[in-house]
Amino acid sequence: MLDIRELYRATNPSRTLDVSKASDRELYIDFSSVRGGSTIAEMRDKISFFSPDEPTVQLFTGHLGCGKSTELLRLANELREQQFHVIYFESSQDLEMGDIDVTDILLAIARRISESLGELEQLELDTPRGLQRLLRGAARILQTEIDLAAELDVPGLGNVQASTEGKGSFSAEVGIPGLGQFEADSEGLSLVALGIGKISAKARNSPELRGKLREYLEVRTTNIIDAINRELIEPAIAKLKTLGKQGLVVIVDNLDRVEKTIKPWGRTQPEYLFVDRGEQLRQLQCHVIYTMPLALLYSNDLNPLTSRFGTDPKLLPMVPVRHRDGTDHLEGMEKMRQMILTRAFPHQQESERHTGILDLFESLDLFNDLCRLSGGHVREILRFLNTWIMKERHLPLSRQGLEVVIRERRDRMLYAITEDEWALLKQVHQRKQVAGDDSYDLLISSMFVYEYRDEIGSWFDLNPILEPIARQNS
Repeated sequence: MLDIRELYRATNPSRTLDVSKASDRELYIDFSSVRGGSTIAEMRDKISFFSPDEPTVQLFTGHLGCGKSTELLRLANELREQQFHVIYFESSQDLEMGDIDVTDILLAIARRISESLGELEQLELDTPRGLQRLLRGAARILQTEIDLAAELDVPGLGNVQASTEGKGSFSAEVGIPGLGQFEADSEGLSLVALGIGKISAKARNSPELRGKLREYLEVRTTNIIDAINRELIEPAIAKLKTLGKQGLVVIVDNLDRVEKTIKPWGRTQPEYLFVDRGEQLRQLQCHVIYTMPLALLYSNDLNPLTSRFGTDPKLLPMVPVRHRDGTDHLEGMEKMRQMILTRAFPHQQESERHTGILDLFESLDLFNDLCRLSGGHVREILRFLNTWIMKERHLPLSRQGLEVVIRERRDRMLYAITEDEWALLKQVHQRKQVAGDDSYDLLISSMFVYEYRDEIGSWFDLNPILEPIARQNS
């Protein structure tokens, strides 16, 4: 018998699946057959097949919550299986998403590379003295005493006691599972990771300190890129290849969550980072993948953006639950059903799970309506179901409960829609297309409009929970 609390935990919409873990792998559903092809396979092959020995940069985008992080973790796992050293991190853990500059991103990448390489016992690099000089200068600007004893919890290394004493050296007591505590000395990577982490933490919590730091770093952007390439990336790739690795890949997730704040000179933060400064983000001499805000894909800046990066952004579209003509997309509907059934019955075979539908929902029609109302948005269907379970607290779930969940979600969305936006939404619903202006960008980033792919190409439609209101206002 299903446990309602276990089902609630299994449908947590915030959970990101990592297919390198067996428990997550059994929950993973491959949607590529209904999404118009495997975007992840294309990105993997660009690195591993076409350009393994040349640096590449790729941009990845899609609606918030459509499964990008899960797919990027899958990509990381597949590249590791092909003997690449892969560093995946969520930029939102390192950066203040409402106020980011290019140097913030570059230093976050340098920190993560330093941490990751520092964990490899067989890999030793010369002391990155150029980066250390930059960090000491930044520390002086921030009046941060990096040369004093510091305590920092470094991901992957545990609790680190560090003292630099102004000599560019580093001593640490490190706890590693299975080995216990031991003393280690290093003059390079650990100091860089520690210094960037300390400086970033102080700057992240203070707009004034961020401003001071940027005044110092901005004019040194070229030096920062050169130091990262010359002292970290290039020697690391050479050493990794002696260990049988194919190369170095850095995946920077969550940059699609960069807030659309306006810079003092009038550009939005996404436009500034990816269009105005995109050429600098592409200069790292390894394989780099950045997520980017979806709205840039529909802006007038798309051509300059692709020119700066030298590549077209890759889109992860929604899972189609209907065709352009409004009829059910049978394969897409089945994929969405399987995603829910896999979380409810993770240890059963796919062919057996359908027998449990009526244990979950009072009818198959109700289950299908849930899939239709989600619009093929994987996080949204989990959010609906998770809220529904919490409200009803018993199985099978009822139609009345779903209606309450959808009504509450629709009401929250309606507060944000203006009359002008309703006119645009009706046009999208009729034409299945959007135009390239800021008004449509807002509709897409607000999840009022979803994008799909089929054999003809891209098409758009309203978030299904808004359609009844759009019909009333026609």
